[in-house]
Amino acid sequence: MIMILQCKSKTKMFLTVIIWLILLCLTFCAFWFSKTTRDIPKSWYEWKMEFRFQYVGIVGLIDDFTYRFHNKVELYKQPDRVAVVTGGNRGIGLRIVEKLLNCDMTVIMGVRDPKTAKEAVKSLINLENIEGKLICEHLDVGNMKSVKEFAEKIKAKYSKVDLLINNAGIMFAPYKLTEDEFESHLAVNYLGHFLLQHLLLPELIKAGKKERKARIVNISSCAHLIGRINYEDINAKKYYYPATAYSQSKLAQILSTRHLQSLLNLQEVPVLVLAVHPGIVDTDLFEFTATTSVPLVKKLIFKTPEEGARTPVYAAISPKLEDGAGGLYLSNCRKATINRTALNPEKCEKFFKFSCDLLGIEEFTGKK
Repeated sequence: MIMILQCKSKTKMFLTVIIWLILLCLTFCAFWFSKTTRDIPKSWYEWKMEFRFQYVGIVGLIDDFTYRFHNKVELYKQPDRVAVVTGGNRGIGLRIVEKLLNCDMTVIMGVRDPKTAKEAVKSLINLENIEGKLICEHLDVGNMKSVKEFAEKIKAKYSKVDLLINNAGIMFAPYKLTEDEFESHLAVNYLGHFLLQHLLLPELIKAGKKERKARIVNISSCAHLIGRINYEDINAKKYYYPATAYSQSKLAQILSTRHLQSLLNLQEVPVLVLAVHPGIVDTDLFEFTATTSVPLVKKLIFKTPEEGARTPVYAAISPKLEDGAGGLYLSNCRKATINRTALNPEKCEKFFKFSCDLLGIEEFTGKK
């Protein structure tokens, strides 16, 4: 009897060890195949960044699942409105354009390859069967000269812009300086859009009305929660890690959103500025990450691009936001938690002025 009990005890212990080994193995695999890079982190700092991204990613996935029934947007006809969308030839942006066209808007896409972008939209929607109009213009949002040329084309053709959706972006890309000597994440995700807002602000103000404000929507990310602004090395010339650069650019969008809204509110200008997290979405943005090794997992647990487009479009057109003060950060079509830095008006103002200095903007109202 004693031998039987001892045998059962050893079997139970053996099974416990096996279960723990399996759990550890699964945890390791989950971490390894969801890294922001395919390479092995080379320092403790890089390991910490990976762990932090794992944390915000898990929280983001839980949030997407928990509030999936909140992630809805009601489309309605708005034939008199003009929307400008950067990017839009793939992923979330393409679905944003589709939804705006179904609202019968005039949609101007700023993309690197206008011909390819138009074909991508045609693959989703028959442009001949809708009242909405599609215009594709060349734009390299990471090149400030291209941004200025794009803005001039819009200003020459349209007296007003009702919606500006800053969607174009890159994520976890290798180090690169743009022609303007800006780090690529900072340039593409933030500075190009910051300049575009500045240049189109007069047209946005013309479009805004008290009962229906013009809107600027910045596509940010939950990654902003672990971001920080490195004023001493904003272009990462001394040290570069893709995850750090990405999270900094996303925090930059939030800080700018908050301060620009406060400026517009002081001037009683009918323009709402909003930032959104579209969710953890299965798009080509993950091309530099380890998740490319497990595409089926992404299909199972990530949002689709169509689902990811809902919160940005909600921010752009929902009447429920009309009476608000703006400056919000939205996730799954509801207000979400933001980085504590963005709750400090002085820090938001400091970075806003810093951004103006980087781009040589003397007066953000569009006068200079």
